[in-house]
Amino acid sequence: MIVFKPNILVVGDLMIDHYLWGSCERISPEAPVQVVDIKKETTVLGGAGNVINNLVALGATVNVIGAIGNDEVGNELTQMLVDLGVETNLIIENDRKTSKKSRIIAAHQQVVRYDRESKNSIAISTEEKIIDEFKKILKSVDVVLLSDYGKGVLTDSLTKELICLSNLDNKKVLVDPKGEDYSKYSGAFLLTPNKKEASLATKIKIDSKESLELAITKLKNEINLGVSIITLSEDGIAIFDDKLTIKPTVAREVFDVTGAGDTVLAALGLMVAQNKDIYESVEFANLAAGVVVAKLGSATASLAEIEEYKATLHKSDFEHHIKTFAQIEQIADRLRSKNKKIVFTNGCFDILHRGHVTYLKTAKSFGDVLVLGLNSDASVQRLKGQNRPINNEIDRAIVLSALESVDFVVIFDEDTPYDLIQLVKPDILVKDGDYEGKEVVGSSIAKEVRLVTFVEGKSTTSIIKRCNI
Repeated sequence: MIVFKPNILVVGDLMIDHYLWGSCERISPEAPVQVVDIKKETTVLGGAGNVINNLVALGATVNVIGAIGNDEVGNELTQMLVDLGVETNLIIENDRKTSKKSRIIAAHQQVVRYDRESKNSIAISTEEKIIDEFKKILKSVDVVLLSDYGKGVLTDSLTKELICLSNLDNKKVLVDPKGEDYSKYSGAFLLTPNKKEASLATKIKIDSKESLELAITKLKNEINLGVSIITLSEDGIAIFDDKLTIKPTVAREVFDVTGAGDTVLAALGLMVAQNKDIYESVEFANLAAGVVVAKLGSATASLAEIEEYKATLHKSDFEHHIKTFAQIEQIADRLRSKNKKIVFTNGCFDILHRGHVTYLKTAKSFGDVLVLGLNSDASVQRLKGQNRPINNEIDRAIVLSALESVDFVVIFDEDTPYDLIQLVKPDILVKDGDYEGKEVVGSSIAKEVRLVTFVEGKSTTSIIKRCNI
């Protein structure tokens, strides 16, 4: 997915997202409002900082230019960037208040948000310092991202100058825009407005495919973009290069859309920096967004999470479904951290038939992710005899990985999958109905054991007999 580790420059409005996590069990006697009992407090980078967080999670090298206040929040923000390993170039304005957004969360629901920040445009002297820093860094980076949150850093004059300098150096600029006048972004490679933002900017109400094409074409032509895109929330992302194309969303569940736009900008930047075409770039951005909207708050998506997510959607190549013991242990840990229900089953699955397919489909229905332990060739021989398996372990793994019901396949060499089950620690262990009244290996590890009866008359043995093997 990453051809090389790109160096990406981010310029924009930096801020801190502050979360107060708690529970609510009563209404205040002083006013008709909830009383939230705070249990935990966390801070993460927000605004352009969330774009940076996403880029770091995706494996990019990141430089950042911005303006902050001479205050405690500014110091905290600077340290957070340093801790991330980001090359920071921050201009301090003494009379500026560094942005901090505080959210109170009760029972996974946002109750209220309050902001402390400056929204006025930065001083001309600050613009000049930013331009000086930009010129020093530009030649060493692969792409430039402008994250505009309307907090005064990306002024009209500064934005135009940054895009002009980038174009002179043949560096593409991707922008998450703000406001209704996009003229200051003229000459950028692409913008990432959502449907509502694009409607306001173009003065076209987007309520059909025809109006969408009018708006996206207008943006490309009037803002002189390399390519035009509009994000469509649950409907995906629209692209206009020489024709309109809509890449549908791949999100399976939406828990919180906070910061999803930052993830899209970061993901597109990562791909464009590697000279990927816009269609592959948008597909990758869709996958990254699908990961983060299933999380609470401003979140990120790592390459490993995207590959896992892609595997569960069966949009990835078969090798992404076949895992080693070490890989499946890490995947299982991540799945548990996201409260996913893991199902495990195992077997030889030598000649795949209807009975297998039905069994695996039923097994998957018990949870969110199905991990299949597959007996190796040596293991099958010990269990079934020297003439088995008919199909070797790699062929069997590839065929199984193509099934929609199977998320991950792990080949094991032991006679039983006990060691593998210890690593996966499944919520549900599934075996065939022949184990009724018998001890199931790994039952002491799983939370629950379920037995599924194979389709009568459908078996590998019967197929072998008919073929006179």
